[in-house]
Amino acid sequence: MTTYRVTLAYDGTDFAGWQAQAAGARTVQGTVEEALARLGGGERVAVAGAGRTDAGVHALGQVASFALAREWAPSDLARALNAVLPDDVRAIAAALAPDAFHARRQATGKLYRYVLDTGPVPSPLRRRCAGHVPWTLDPSAMTEAAAVFVGRHDFASLASTGSSVKTTVRTVTRSELRAGEGETPPGGAIWVYEVEADGFLRKMVRSIVGALVEAGRGAWSADRLRAALAARDRRAWPAPIEARGLTLVRVDYAAAGAAPRDRVAG
Repeated sequence: MTTYRVTLAYDGTDFAGWQAQAAGARTVQGTVEEALARLGGGERVAVAGAGRTDAGVHALGQVASFALAREWAPSDLARALNAVLPDDVRAIAAALAPDAFHARRQATGKLYRYVLDTGPVPSPLRRRCAGHVPWTLDPSAMTEAAAVFVGRHDFASLASTGSSVKTTVRTVTRSELRAGEGETPPGGAIWVYEVEADGFLRKMVRSIVGALVEAGRGAWSADRLRAALAARDRRAWPAPIEARGLTLVRVDYAAAGAAPRDRVAG
């Protein structure tokens, strides 16, 4: 068996998330496994993803790992996958990987991006890839709120109900807001938020952006967010924003030969 590492991009709009599910739900993992089965004569291939993105979440740099009985040149494998994958999933790159490589367990960090349209009318051109709120937001207040998340914190207040992760502590190395580019309806603006961390809880980024929106519209202060973060209580935190504006941009790995690390979903 030969282990491969493949970088995937996908439009998450029509998927029920990354992880394969029962009852025939269309997922990215299931779609990739079906494509690999077609290449391998019908035999199921188990695929591991670096991030278990939720329904509606997109990816530019999702990483998947799997082992195949047939040995492929990486470029040929990527080309063959794209020939059988649907148009909303693409194999961007493929490479040979060590036998023990696991896309999720060995990930050391991830970068997520959220694109947010604001103003009375959402842009129809970004309806699949940007969230929308109808308010005009204060960028200074949002920038101050974004700084709250930098550092090592217990993010239990942002964890989804029923989550079974071993720890809710994560280290955020970058949390930045900038103005986005593109045509907007009158009175609107585009904001782009990027966050890097050693790992993410389920819906953690969407919960952060939900808090930034509340800060931008003047409903929450940065100090109130700090107190809510310290409370370790999901009920004390603003609701997460919609999924469609979120994209997994990049997954990081340690140098070759580094020991595997346990990683949670996200």
